[in-house]
Amino acid sequence: MVADKCGAPADVTDSTEHVFEVQPGSTALGLGPRLETAGLIEDADSFTMYVRLSKEGGCIKAGQFRLRRDMSAKEILDTLCGVPLADDVPFTVVEGWRIREIDAALVQRGWATPGQYTAMANDPEHFEAQFDLPSESLEGYLYPETYMVDVDRFSVEGFIQRQLDTFSSRFYEPNIESISTNEHGLADIVIMASMIEREEPTPHNRSLVVGILWKRLANQWNLGVDATSRYTLVEWNDRRAFLAKLRDPDDPYNTRLRGGLPPTAIGNPGVSSLQATLEPEDSPYWYYLHDSDQVLHPSRTVSEHEAYRRRYNVY
Repeated sequence: MVADKCGAPADVTDSTEHVFEVQPGSTALGLGPRLETAGLIEDADSFTMYVRLSKEGGCIKAGQFRLRRDMSAKEILDTLCGVPLADDVPFTVVEGWRIREIDAALVQRGWATPGQYTAMANDPEHFEAQFDLPSESLEGYLYPETYMVDVDRFSVEGFIQRQLDTFSSRFYEPNIESISTNEHGLADIVIMASMIEREEPTPHNRSLVVGILWKRLANQWNLGVDATSRYTLVEWNDRRAFLAKLRDPDDPYNTRLRGGLPPTAIGNPGVSSLQATLEPEDSPYWYYLHDSDQVLHPSRTVSEHEAYRRRYNVY
């Protein structure tokens, strides 16, 4: 039987248990590459074919599960449709959160001491990834997601590694060819995505805004992304401190007064912003703003942009 052959165990002699995490929104068809990377199946394509032929796996759940290499595809799917490991609780890292917001959320849960997560996230040499990690801060690579956490076994270092692994599985691995051939390196792509996460609330507009910003960079314009001037603020929405930052030419994150990208990402973007950064939309626009309802208004010229400012009272 073709389905049975596709669903054979990776190693019938290996009964070692491995904890495998299913992310919210995952499907059985999409799990093949991650199961192969974890060594739990021999071949992702064969697993995917088994799922298609058997029509099993429609009931998989989010959470952590104990899997073994001696399990057949059917046994793996049956396990993933069962009850996740006990005591796991959800912890959500919100798209756009900075290291400091993640740190505060972990402290609030009682899982870390103040500054513990920040210190680890600013020491990348402790971690491993399939790509080159920045030397000073992991800002931008700490993938925002709802993670199932075993509170009794939680460690800050282990959680950061999970975030990096999720960045790999959700963005880097599916786009490795596009990233490797992109004129911008991964570091610049992540920085750009972090700005887009804050700049454009509507996902289907993000490619358009990315196109404008990449075009500004290529033509040696200052980016003029005000969100970057908020990055070092203790409170993101502290307006008085923000206005002071906008006037500070010595702030390395001031993209109104300084050229190029900011020195690091300004938060941790989700997959929509990351994907948009790889798919910039070509357009005649050079400027954009949002009205009070967060509707995007792009413009071709300074005069058109200023007219939008007056119309929507945006200054």
